[in-house]
Amino acid sequence: MPSGDEQILVGGDIPVVLRRSARARRMTLRVTRAEGQVVLTLPMLASLTEGRAFAESRAEWLRRVRAGMPPAAIVAAGARIPIEGELFEIEPASTRTVRIEGDRLLVPRGRPVGTVVASFLKHLAHGRLIASCDRHAEGLGRKFRAISLRDTRSRWGSCTADGRLMFSWRLAMAPHEVLDYVAAHEIAHLAYMDHSAAFWATTERLYPGYREQRNWLKQNGHELLAWRFTE
Repeated sequence: MPSGDEQILVGGDIPVVLRRSARARRMTLRVTRAEGQVVLTLPMLASLTEGRAFAESRAEWLRRVRAGMPPAAIVAAGARIPIEGELFEIEPASTRTVRIEGDRLLVPRGRPVGTVVASFLKHLAHGRLIASCDRHAEGLGRKFRAISLRDTRSRWGSCTADGRLMFSWRLAMAPHEVLDYVAAHEIAHLAYMDHSAAFWATTERLYPGYREQRNWLKQNGHELLAWRFTE
């Protein structure tokens, strides 16, 4: 839980993280798909009493949503993890680096599995995203300033007004076509910092048929977010 966040108990058994936002115009309640964490966002002037009452009124809904969420998947020996849309079984081996061999992901024996697999995915994502962004930027006739990777929960990518791109490294687990679409989406923001009709037309020009990949993320993205790389 980030520093400064409060936590309350709703319905007697549901921990809820309380966050205040200067941009919030109303109270909102959401359940993160990656970890099943309940987050209550309040406008700055809303009282804790109002927030608690709002969350309590939705306690049964929260229980139903949390019960229907897939369990977290732990990155450990024997787990089958998706890499570029294909499943590979994690296997400790006498190897110095992580590598793919057939349908196995070999990891150095004796090292923390989650840590080395996460590093492998970050390296893979970085290489793939640089190649995709370079290609799409050339097609658009624009330049970006930098690419950074994070383990984000609310978005797969972002673009700042000065051309800095950010992506979730978990895109390395998605099919390459999905990663390529996200790269095209963020590159299109170099021309349009919104989601106007012109923006989507530009995205379509950079990545024809992008809707299929966008729908894949909507339907399957939560499964990528459910993987935990630390115990």
